[in-house]
Amino acid sequence: MRDLKEFTIPFVGLKLGEHHFDFTIDNTFFEHFEYDEFNGATISLDVLLDKKTTFMEFTLTYAGNVNVNCDVTNETYNESVAGSYHFIVKFGDDFNDENEDLLLIPHGSYEVNIQQFIYESVILNLPSRRIHPGIEDGTLQSDILDKLEELSPKATKEDTEEPQQGSTDPRWDSLKKLLNEK
Repeated sequence: MRDLKEFTIPFVGLKLGEHHFDFTIDNTFFEHFEYDEFNGATISLDVLLDKKTTFMEFTLTYAGNVNVNCDVTNETYNESVAGSYHFIVKFGDDFNDENEDLLLIPHGSYEVNIQQFIYESVILNLPSRRIHPGIEDGTLQSDILDKLEELSPKATKEDTEEPQQGSTDPRWDSLKKLLNEK
């Protein structure tokens, strides 16, 4: 997979200290990763790079909305997403991204691409089960919900009534006779 150039941060000319970068993430970013569960996305991302002499600290802070389909009704709605992610970039002999909080890049590198960290932190921050807020508060009107209500089992009047004291079902009386005949 190719790297997206807008998420590549050149750090070689930056002074020691904190540096801010702002990005806007839309649906094309997730399409690059072949993630097609979003109908749309609008996320603002603030990247704080704290450059030290031997390593760099990155803090990703994001907030926005993604348009998804409800798992129950398949109705679209906007799911808010917000969070932050912190990782460290150090220099080593080879590139190594096996640790989720530490990225090793080769000595002599002059830029770092953070697109994978952005993608993983946003996707993992979403709920695994997406339920339309109108279902939880009962305000959503949907053909699917109406059909589910129509097909759900109904309690009959006989099921909800309490049996009277001393009266039993006549079928059980016949079975009790069989027990007593022994």
